[in-house]
Formats: sequence, C-alpha cells, structure tokens
Amino acid sequence: MAESSPQPIQIKPTIIPPSSSFRLRSSQSLNSVRLRRVFDMFDSNRDEYITVAELADALAKLGLTTDLSELASTVSGFIRPGAIGLDFDGFQTLHRSIGDALFGTDPFDPSQTPTTDESDMREAFNVFDEDGDGFISANELKTVLEKLGLGEGESMDRVQLMICSVDRDHDGLVDFGEFKIMMKSIDVESS
Repeated sequence: MAESSPQPIQIKPTIIPPSSSFRLRSSQSLNSVRLRRVFDMFDSNRDEYITVAELADALAKLGLTTDLSELASTVSGFIRPGAIGLDFDGFQTLHRSIGDALFGTDPFDPSQTPTTDESDMREAFNVFDEDGDGFISANELKTVLEKLGLGEGESMDRVQLMICSVDRDHDGLVDFGEFKIMMKSIDVESS
C-alpha cells in the first residue's frame, strides 16, 4: 500500500473575524468551564490526555483537515515530557498561545481583553446558524451537535424538543433574542 502524502490544513474563510470570546478569562470563569468541556470531548478515551490523533480526529469532525506531522510539531511544545498527549494544563496553554497569536493580547489581563457578553453570544449564535439567515433551525442544531459528538444530536425528536423549549414565537426556529434568553438561563456547574 502506497504511503499517502499529508493533507494540508484546510480552513474555510469566514466573513466574521474571530472575536476575543475565543480567549480564556481568569480563574474559574465560564470560558474555562467551557474549555474543560471541549477538552473532555476531544479526549475520546477519557484518559485525561489528548493525543495528536485524538486532536486530529476532533478537528476532522469539525471539518478541518490537518497534516498530522504539522499538528504534532505544533502541539509537541505543550506536551509535558514523558506524557502521551496534552493534559488539561497543556491544552489551556495551547489555547492561550493560539489566542495570543490571533489577538496579540494577554488573556488574563481584563484591561486588554476587549469583549462584551453581547458579542460573545453573537459569535456562539453564529456557530449554530450555519446558513447565516439569522435563525437556528432544528437541522442546523442537529448538525452542530453531531459534529461535536454530542448524543443530543442523534435524535431529531430530541433536537426539536430543544428548539421548542426556547422558541417563544413558535416559528420552529431560534432567533438571536431567544438564543440569548436560553444562554442566560443556563446554570453552569463547576466540578
């Protein structure tokens, strides 16, 4: 079997520039809890390490193809000596490093982090609103949940119930106002 050449990283251009919501904020913030959830999703075998293969698989599920050798090279500096992959601290450091490269500011200095709840919510909404029409449909929600490997995305009935639970105007879609109300009502438990 012939060895295939590495696939280059392919990222679709986006009209909306990345915002500072990508960054971690200090202490036990909502974003650090979210980052822990991302770590847990990427750690497919639940061994508390994200290997290069697990990271590549997670990126592929999100539609991002990567060159394994480039990914390994990028991540290797964040893996502790003797470890099989990124532990959570290494993952946080990698995340901060990517944020610094994109935004050029210190994520732990609140005076340098230009963010608002409104823009953070708009960015989160746009992740789900895949076609950019200003609404989240059941199909869009299902697609994103499936990409993230979340069980809720396996059943359209479950997804439609999720939509109905926040759809105040009963049009079968979630608009940005309904999304904001839903996000403000979520109670995040820290472990």
